[in-house]
Amino acid sequence: MINSLAEREALAHLQRSKASYQTHIKLNYEHEAAACRTCPVRGVCCTDAHFVNVHITRLEAVAIRETLERTPRLPDEAKRAVYVRAREAVVQYRLRVAGETFAQTYACPLYEPTVGCLVHRRAKPAPCIQHACYENWEDLPPQSLQSRTEHRIEQLNTAVYGAAWAWLPTPLWLCLVDPRSDGAELERLACVWATRRDKTGSNSSHEARRLMNEGSRTRRSLPVLG
Repeated sequence: MINSLAEREALAHLQRSKASYQTHIKLNYEHEAAACRTCPVRGVCCTDAHFVNVHITRLEAVAIRETLERTPRLPDEAKRAVYVRAREAVVQYRLRVAGETFAQTYACPLYEPTVGCLVHRRAKPAPCIQHACYENWEDLPPQSLQSRTEHRIEQLNTAVYGAAWAWLPTPLWLCLVDPRSDGAELERLACVWATRRDKTGSNSSHEARRLMNEGSRTRRSLPVLG
């Protein structure tokens, strides 16, 4: 049973946390990045199905759904199209809730070519806030900023849902919180997650493991100098 008041409070905390994170990135790092509005391949970082593997949580999915519903400039058919694209992505890219979910990539259903990210200001996932096109590696925001934000996101999810949530690819979560869904699949998964000891890690923890593994492979491949 979800406490709707607790969820409402957590959504407010989530929005404040992401707004603070987004402002910090914008003021301290984005001036070194290429501007999205002048990018010759604008949107490809959101729609490249060989690249995008962003995961979100249950609370973030609810925040996205509510942001879409409360966006007055977005007509009903455009809102519905987001969930249609999400379902198409799940089928086309064979997205699954189990296994190595970060190995699954997709085109983000939240990107609209004429607008950009439909939840840019109020519900953008943390990796998307962190990401920009930087020419120099030293100009990138430290990964610790994203890690800290995602840790807070995990705390908020646990406070509201207990163990009944997971990090999943964005299209999967959009299908689960679709306003036209009967909620049966989410309820089934919530029961599974509630009994699971280990959870899929966040985007930042997955990236840290990937870099660690790459570093280990590099060290193992170095020649031994006698």
